[in-house]
Amino acid sequence: MEFGRLITAMVTPFNDEGEIHWEETSRLIDYLIDVQKSDALVVSGTTGESPTLSDQEKVELFSFAVKHAAGRAKIIAGTGSNSTHHSIKLTQEAEKAGVDGVLLVVPYYNKPNQEGMFRHFEAIAKSTSLPVMLYNVPGRTVSSLSVETTLRLAQIENIVATKECASMEQVTLIATGAPEGFTVYSGDDSSTLPALSVGAYGIVSVASHIIGSSMKEMIESYVNGDVQKATSLHQKLFPIFKGLFDAPHPLPNPVAVKYALTLKGYEVGSVRLPLVAPTEQEAKFISELIAKID
Repeated sequence: MEFGRLITAMVTPFNDEGEIHWEETSRLIDYLIDVQKSDALVVSGTTGESPTLSDQEKVELFSFAVKHAAGRAKIIAGTGSNSTHHSIKLTQEAEKAGVDGVLLVVPYYNKPNQEGMFRHFEAIAKSTSLPVMLYNVPGRTVSSLSVETTLRLAQIENIVATKECASMEQVTLIATGAPEGFTVYSGDDSSTLPALSVGAYGIVSVASHIIGSSMKEMIESYVNGDVQKATSLHQKLFPIFKGLFDAPHPLPNPVAVKYALTLKGYEVGSVRLPLVAPTEQEAKFISELIAKID
């Protein structure tokens, strides 16, 4: 499965009642594909506020995104959790909805060891014919999938990629040791270009909601051998990469990017509790940051 190089972890639009805003979801999908040049969309990932979405909402989102994207971009369903049984059921529902692949996060809170994580991902992969992307983000899950376990999982036919957020060293070692056809994605916008330079294939991005077309240009410049242009674009975009998460102190994802989207005219609404909207100071910082883009 070719997911492309620029994958956007899509926010979930909410209306004033805190329910999914379906009309705005369709607008957002069009915008991310047509304007921001996303090759694929992750639906109901962390950026989509998966912890506060019900399973019914997730499956409805999967189906809606597949139908609206209509083949213009791949749809990757966030179906991972810290329960293997639950992840299998949701993955199978996602497959029925017609998605192109699933994103499976490392189990959080219950802190499995490497063998437990291997068996968790193995069981889910065997329950579906869909391509699987692993997701290692120890800053959120505490447990970290090791290089060795990742490469062991890469031998399973339909485990085809990983979104790696542990370290650049880990990106390097996985990219070096992975079998042909297994791709590594960075999960950190500011590391997109550095990760490409050590063997990553692309990025699963949050900033691409706002600067996706420029990120696509940066990636394509690097891939086509114009490293100087790619470096120049990286340096230009870097303040946006950092600012969306550190405005003016670290903000939980997707608080900043949802606010940024509203500034660009997309009625994606606020976030569900326990996340809260940006403070007045934070909103001012984000407004000034976005104003610099154009």
